[in-house]
Amino acid sequence: MEAIFYGTQFLVTIFYFYFFVISLFGFYRKYIDYSLPPGSRFAVVVAAHNEERVIGELIRNLNDLDYPKELYDVYVVADNCTDHTARIAADNGANVIERFNKVDVGKGYALEYAFKEIFDKGIPYDAVVVFDADNLVAADFLSIMNNHLLRGEKIIQGYLDTKNAGDTWITKSIYISYILTNRFWQLSKYNLGLTCALGGTGMCLSTEVLKKYGWGMTSLTEDLEFQTKALMNNIKVTWAHDAKVYDEKPLSLMQSWRQRKRWMQGHTNVAGRYVGKLIHEGIRTKNFAMIDGALYLIQPFILMLTGIGFIGNIFMFDQVYDKPGWAIVGFFSQFFYFGIGLLLEKVKVKAYWWLFFYPIFALTWIPVAYIGFAMRKNKVWSHTLHIRNIKHENLHLYIPSKVDSRRTS
Repeated sequence: MEAIFYGTQFLVTIFYFYFFVISLFGFYRKYIDYSLPPGSRFAVVVAAHNEERVIGELIRNLNDLDYPKELYDVYVVADNCTDHTARIAADNGANVIERFNKVDVGKGYALEYAFKEIFDKGIPYDAVVVFDADNLVAADFLSIMNNHLLRGEKIIQGYLDTKNAGDTWITKSIYISYILTNRFWQLSKYNLGLTCALGGTGMCLSTEVLKKYGWGMTSLTEDLEFQTKALMNNIKVTWAHDAKVYDEKPLSLMQSWRQRKRWMQGHTNVAGRYVGKLIHEGIRTKNFAMIDGALYLIQPFILMLTGIGFIGNIFMFDQVYDKPGWAIVGFFSQFFYFGIGLLLEKVKVKAYWWLFFYPIFALTWIPVAYIGFAMRKNKVWSHTLHIRNIKHENLHLYIPSKVDSRRTS
């Protein structure tokens, strides 16, 4: 028991210490010049399955972006829809691509179909931008992505924020999680020149890369699979901290559980196929970004080891917690260090109280990781129901942070 406990604690400590060191590079932001004129042409693609409650507001939002209208087109891929998603999208001015396939089900297949349809039109798009139907988008999103593209970046992830942060303790916890991830993970890795993580929405993909390597992503985490495939070809995902996307989060623990289980299924599946390849290629080419990418892929397994360590703590409570040091470390990380992250992101004061919910929510990731690993070969897509039809003009009423993107460092 002691050998397992201390061995597990050692591995988990090394892993989390590495993440801590990475996070330190999120304390500053590089100056980015957003003055480059509009020059990139975008195909804005929205993946939608039975999203009649929210699709209309997103299309209206996209039509109002602060970018020349002749330089972007909005496409909605209505994937196996049985409601009025396609009609509502068309009525609001989107180009609708309907797809009906009961065998190849899921967002990855839908995007593959949409990209082919769009490229077959022969329109010279420079990049494809992908959103989910429940999103709202900052007005300057495409302007910021244009600047990143013109500087030579090929795959760019936008800042993922929460549309309905204050609804329940679950959405409050997820909001805290995303804010901290954006600052202490995504921005940090961008500053270090490592590859960032694609988030499934708010991502900008160069058509040059898509056409050269193809999409071909059919796992339950098509974004993770594509970023890993790109990294294998030495193409890094970069980060646009000011290009904000607001995503609707699940309201209940069970809804969140189902969504995260799907993520863990896909994550462990991709990890099993690519961890060894990334490590081998990283060592062969002396490319540390690939090693770092492999460490990101093994996150579910670290969560499982964390669970083993947590159980070990219970059985060895008297030996481990005979001093107050553990409690002090926990308090420091939870309310001081994480609080700094919220301060850097200039969230409103009420959000700091939501840090009390966050550790409870974080613990639920452990059983999710185990279940996701056990079901990693199951590729059945689980749809998340979206109902919060918030107008983008009223977004500031629902989230405890600034809605407008910041164009200065």
